Amino acid sequence: MKVICIDFETYYSQTFSLTKVTTEEYIRSPEFETIGVAVQIDGEKPQWCTGTKATIKKFLDSFELDKNLVVAHNAMFDMAILNWQFDIRPKAIADTLSMARAIHGTEVGGSLAKLAEHYELGVKGEEVLKMQGKRRLDISPSDMEKYGAYCVNDVVLTLELFKRLSAYFPPAEFRLIDLTIRMFTEPTLRLDDEVLRDHLDEVKKKKQVFLDQYDREVLMSNDKFAQLLKVLGAEPPRKISNTTGKETWAFAKTDEGFKALLEHENTDIQMLASCRLGVKSTIEETRTQRFIEISERGLLPIPLRYYAAHTGRWGGDDKVNLQNLPRSSQLKYAIKAQDGYVVIDSDSSQIEARTLAWLAEQNDLVDAFEKGEDVYKIMASAIYNKQEASISKDERFVGKTTILGAGYGMGAKKFQAQLKTFGVDLSEAETQRIISVYRERYEWIPLLWRKAGDALEAILNDQAMDLGRGGVLKVEGKKGIRLPNGLYIKYPNLRKVENENGKTEYVYDTRKGKATIPNRIYGGKVVENVCQALARIIIGYQMLTIAKKYKVVMTVHDAIAIVAPEAEKDAAQEFVEMCMRLRPDWALELPLNCESGVGVSYGDC
Repeated sequence: MKVICIDFETYYSQTFSLTKVTTEEYIRSPEFETIGVAVQIDGEKPQWCTGTKATIKKFLDSFELDKNLVVAHNAMFDMAILNWQFDIRPKAIADTLSMARAIHGTEVGGSLAKLAEHYELGVKGEEVLKMQGKRRLDISPSDMEKYGAYCVNDVVLTLELFKRLSAYFPPAEFRLIDLTIRMFTEPTLRLDDEVLRDHLDEVKKKKQVFLDQYDREVLMSNDKFAQLLKVLGAEPPRKISNTTGKETWAFAKTDEGFKALLEHENTDIQMLASCRLGVKSTIEETRTQRFIEISERGLLPIPLRYYAAHTGRWGGDDKVNLQNLPRSSQLKYAIKAQDGYVVIDSDSSQIEARTLAWLAEQNDLVDAFEKGEDVYKIMASAIYNKQEASISKDERFVGKTTILGAGYGMGAKKFQAQLKTFGVDLSEAETQRIISVYRERYEWIPLLWRKAGDALEAILNDQAMDLGRGGVLKVEGKKGIRLPNGLYIKYPNLRKVENENGKTEYVYDTRKGKATIPNRIYGGKVVENVCQALARIIIGYQMLTIAKKYKVVMTVHDAIAIVAPEAEKDAAQEFVEMCMRLRPDWALELPLNCESGVGVSYGDC
């Protein structure tokens, strides 16, 4: 199999570009035009082609891309053009943007220019900047020659970048990138236009009811707005005021707590927050309208960012973030399998809690998971000093929240606030008692936090050490914490600083746009990072196993969705559940389980 690098140059204007519309809308638009394409087979001279669509199609077909590995930088874009415009699907796909994100995080930057500079590969040109608003036939022969040279330089840089990154990259992760890209470029799911339009009408009607029901004065009064949120079942977000140093409502549009209200699972709460801001559309309304527009253009591409998070988890992309689609959203019922097929969605059960217990060698909790015991009741029994048979539903819920929330070093005050969001109002003294019970009963977990704190010191001093059960995690000095898949959890520019209370703490830097943001890090947070990373590796392993037999169409957090022929839905569901319980060879003692559902729509699962 040959390694072939590809790069497209396409028409863009001030109003029609990837900064103005989504990738899906851009490539499927009647305005879309391929100006030219550069292709380089590894070891051979790069080639450039410009011309009609038929000319470019003939040029591309000569490389037999369907039999080879095709590389691009931001492959979601180039591979979508290959499939949607030229009906070409490579045998294998590699993406240097995804690879760089996994290896470097935000340290270097994701652009080809930044990565080429980092690896000293050469300089990316700027000829594309002169082509705004120019169709192929508008470009003079001399300018087209320069444009072709610019595009050829891009494929040369990308191919060299691929070689550099490949030296560090795990084979299984190559396959996950391929699978992730194809969720977008080779869509399988359809959208039910009727369901979407009915939902949009309902959302608009509800919004009008809200606008008629609440006047501006009520919405803008912090106390009254907080009371409205409580009536709808939401705990009003709070913050510490920079001016007074006291706790106050977090109702500014820039407050993270308020932003969360705008994306709340309850669409009524979304609407209330939107009305306070005076915005025209809620996120549910905007997303529904976007889905309607996609349905008019074709099947639903699933855009996911491979290695979007520090821990390697996938994230939403292209303004279609299915990662934060509310559980009860009607949009799920509009996402359907094609005729003759069903959707099967399988969610890994308590994977982080299980991974934490296993990693910390908290063997009594591991055994309880292995035996299928009710670990939430076990926790509640310890909290309330009662027999498990006597535990009430509410007490079990507290036990559940403790198991799922207290494993990363959460303090009593934060735990109190978390419980309050679920409608459980306990005193800080009581939440402190519960936290203490958890730490005493599962003493190996706090011990893991302390060892993770030692790991930060080892990173800072460029030292090596093992972390977790059987040394499954390797601290390799300033390189970070090596995961079982060969990638790393990194803490760039890790250092010690003195906080506002005069205490020494660790911080590391992340980049958001042009800004560099210091992040506090401590033992419990490191444990959270590695548990999420391990869970993600497990999900990826299971996903690749499932993909050998069925088309994986989506992953949301710890769930995997596939499509299967309706005639074999029972066998397919059984196969998926079997795969979701598979343990990787580095975690054979880790008990895994799952729940799954089957339906014509994603919402039916």
